[in-house]
Amino acid sequence: MLDINNIRKDFPILTAEVNGKPLVYLDNAATTQKPQCVLDTIIKGYSNQNANIHRGVHFLSQIATEAHEAARITVQKFINAEKNHEIIFTRGTTEAINLVASSFVRSDMINNGDEIIVSAMEHHSNIVPWQLQQSIKDIKLKVIPFDDKGVLDIESFKSMITEKTKLVSVTHCSNTLGTVNPIKEIIEIAHSHNVPVLIDGAQGVPHHKVDVQYLDADFYVFSGHKIYGPTGIGVLYGKEKWLEKLPPYQGGGEMIKNVSFELTTFNELPFKFEAGTPDYIGSTALASALDYVSNLGLDNIIAHENDLLAYATEKMKTIEDMRFIGESTNKSGLISFLVGTIHPYDMGTILDKLGIAVRTGHHCAEPVMHRFGIEGTVRASFALYNTRDEIDVLVAGIERAARMFRKKK
Repeated sequence: MLDINNIRKDFPILTAEVNGKPLVYLDNAATTQKPQCVLDTIIKGYSNQNANIHRGVHFLSQIATEAHEAARITVQKFINAEKNHEIIFTRGTTEAINLVASSFVRSDMINNGDEIIVSAMEHHSNIVPWQLQQSIKDIKLKVIPFDDKGVLDIESFKSMITEKTKLVSVTHCSNTLGTVNPIKEIIEIAHSHNVPVLIDGAQGVPHHKVDVQYLDADFYVFSGHKIYGPTGIGVLYGKEKWLEKLPPYQGGGEMIKNVSFELTTFNELPFKFEAGTPDYIGSTALASALDYVSNLGLDNIIAHENDLLAYATEKMKTIEDMRFIGESTNKSGLISFLVGTIHPYDMGTILDKLGIAVRTGHHCAEPVMHRFGIEGTVRASFALYNTRDEIDVLVAGIERAARMFRKKK
């Protein structure tokens, strides 16, 4: 078991007050707070070893390069990629999906009339990039439906795959419903038709052990800031065979081998997809975050977060007019809810006055809201530093808000 009270001391922001109340931070699906070791890595990087990487023979450049490439190996080991050059650093999940979408559609692996399959519970970051590519090639988006509990219809998915299906792109865990999708099964089904699969792991990596070789994922993407790392850094894992086939996403320094006005040849992996100066400070800070998680033990973190989810669910069931949005038996990380006719924004505003940080709105998943006929939800999302006491504060805050609105009636 984790010593949560001791762990909380690693996160300076958790001592803050909001509106004179102790901060109860339950917006972790949007971004997690950062432990001191990550902050120290950022300060050390800029203070002691800041120099552009890969291009310099001087001392600072060499040690910065070594730290950046060591971070790549840390990520490789964390998700059990076979090769370190299968790890591409990006600005986050969004850029990683855009990279695959843009390069895939510009390749000769997809033609006019071909199909991409996504699910109805995707974040906008796994919808809009594919729609943008429809201006380049006449591709069709097919959408896997989900039921009233927020569970994907796998039988429908099976029937959707045709000889025109060129890629399946689905989320590991819904950022709105909390549903954990059966991604290994989805990958196996797609592979039986020789179709590659991209997994949006933004909500997966923080709450699950991810082994990309076990999953046999062709692409897996995630963001550093959702797993206690800094913003502006993320990861695209891709199998070597696919990354070799895809054309570069952006042009510039680092991604080239030779340049002339007549012809440019491209660098080897992973540099072919890392144009320009990378966020070498962010990559090392991400490695510190992953080491921090590994040292605590991901199994311990998962057990603690599952306990919080179960405890919060049972406590919140007692609130009058409580409605959960997303009731899969396989959930992790968060609870989306509504109380009676209270608008999510009003609930979030009242909770903020009590020092409780939750997220309100459509959570960049408007199709999910359309599916339930609602404008948005309130979302409480959990991390390794949250406690049962904080859940009690949340429940008391929701009940207080509900009483206020009942009195107005």
